[in-house]
Amino acid sequence: MKPRYLGALLLTGLVIGVAWQWHADEADLRAHTLTGLDPSEVRRIDVDLHGLPDQHFERRDGQWTAGASHADEGRAEDLASLAATPVASWRSAADFDAARIGLVPPLAVLVLDGVRMEFGEMTALGKQRYVRVGKRIAIVPAEALPRPPRTTPLPTR
Repeated sequence: MKPRYLGALLLTGLVIGVAWQWHADEADLRAHTLTGLDPSEVRRIDVDLHGLPDQHFERRDGQWTAGASHADEGRAEDLASLAATPVASWRSAADFDAARIGLVPPLAVLVLDGVRMEFGEMTALGKQRYVRVGKRIAIVPAEALPRPPRTTPLPTR
């Protein structure tokens, strides 16, 4: 076999191997996040924080809206980013008493494009929190919790 063909064959094999590894890494990353959603692709957000009125956001033409008005873009982006929250471990919801881990009622409920996440209390050990997604419980960093809306406007100069 000519060296030129051998080099082309090796280069093709290398490209295929890199593409396969990239695909496997992407799949592994999605398996270790709260959802398989890409935060930049989220179009609808519904959030219910215990003790506050429900809020709804929709992305239209690249802008977040809350009803007929523009929404707090930073808050909407923060909420959407929770889709990619890293998960330390997954367990079956049947392994827990939902009331004991703060899921009856949950502290917050976030629905991103139809994917429902219920946020509970912090774990007994470590700085982590319980989140129910479907029939599973995720253990995530404690700061992974939808933030409440600002109650007063920021001061202007």
